[in-house]
Amino acid sequence: MVKVEFLGPIGKSPVEVDASTLSELAEILKKDPEVAQWLEQSAVAVNDTMVESLDVKLKCGDKVSLLPPVCGG
Repeated sequence: MVKVEFLGPIGKSPVEVDASTLSELAEILKKDPEVAQWLEQSAVAVNDTMVESLDVKLKCGDKVSLLPPVCGG
């Protein structure tokens, strides 16, 4: 299981999901309408390291963070 946290305006509590790659995790998260709208525009970090590819392999205990774009002043 990997822990998925949703930062910023996504406003959803963390969940634990059984996925072996970010691609597999994305397919699971697309089923949740609250999250699906953020997937294409959010940056992703695995264990606090930014990643660019959905080919990243996940292992039990990993933390995946979805970081939506935000405006600041």
